[in-house]
Amino acid sequence: MITLDLAFIIQFVNFFLLLFILNTFLYKPIRKALADRKSEIDGARQRTEAVDAGVQEKVAAYEARMREVKAQAALERATMKKSVEIEEQALLEKARLEANETIGAIRAKIAKETADARELLRTQVMVLSSDICEKVLGRSL
Repeated sequence: MITLDLAFIIQFVNFFLLLFILNTFLYKPIRKALADRKSEIDGARQRTEAVDAGVQEKVAAYEARMREVKAQAALERATMKKSVEIEEQALLEKARLEANETIGAIRAKIAKETADARELLRTQVMVLSSDICEKVLGRSL
């Protein structure tokens, strides 16, 4: 059986005294350091999440701006293409009109030259026919 004597009480007091001293100088500072470290890690994690959210917002804004710029560029490209097509049609129409005018002038010139050539040939035919008749008849007409 266990006897409760003075040594037991001294060991009991010694145990609680050691427990108090270790708790005050060892366990509390370690727990405090661990709690501080945990709070720093949590704070860093929150800052990281905030920075990540900011980056995500900026990336989303950048992508939205890029889509907007691409849409605007496509619109400008379509507008420019349409204006070029209109200008091309106008140039083709102008060239067609000029070609028709040129062809008309050439046809008129050809018709005039044909008429002049026919007139010249008529006069030459008259002269030749008169010469032939004179030679065949042997006298002047």
